[in-house]
Amino acid sequence: MKHRIYKLLLAMLMGSFLVACSEPGPTGSTVPTVATRSDALLAGPERWKTIIADKLHDPTGPGAQQLQNPAEALFYLPSAFSGNYVRWVEAIEEGYINPRPSILDNNYEMQVLDLDVIRTRTADMPMVLFPHRKHTEWLECSNCHEWLFKSRRGATRFGMFDVLNGEYCGRCHGAVAFPLVECFYCHSVRRSDLKKPVTELEMHK
Repeated sequence: MKHRIYKLLLAMLMGSFLVACSEPGPTGSTVPTVATRSDALLAGPERWKTIIADKLHDPTGPGAQQLQNPAEALFYLPSAFSGNYVRWVEAIEEGYINPRPSILDNNYEMQVLDLDVIRTRTADMPMVLFPHRKHTEWLECSNCHEWLFKSRRGATRFGMFDVLNGEYCGRCHGAVAFPLVECFYCHSVRRSDLKKPVTELEMHK
């Protein structure tokens, strides 16, 4: 476990060098953009392994011939540098995909919550902005509340070490959501950009 954490920390430190050649994000942060990345890594569908070569599926099983290869579905979506190479939030916002609210009820509607949370205790890093809207557009509240995160402000205490260990945010990020090497996707709010001081976990729209 310690070796995994050390590798993640090293990757995060290496990723921070990209900040010098990045563009300001929507909140004044410096979020590395596709333009600063290696074109070779974003060149084409070869970035995704096929079903029979990904070492996750049985290449001799019937599904290997029936399942759609990732490149066929993901190549036309907004590109990312890491993880599964897709910017999923942009894919929703730009209309590339429209996730089904339910596989059981065609009339079910997602309860989208337009609420941001700022985490201020981030040492020398920019503060963390958690956007509920981007998560609740395709996740039920019960995916996180109340078993993982308490709704009451300040009731859930955790740090980066916990996240690197696969807890809290790390339950998804690094597994099915963008990996933890993309520091400034979350650490996106500089203290100098705030118009007023905020307390830990202050909620705002």
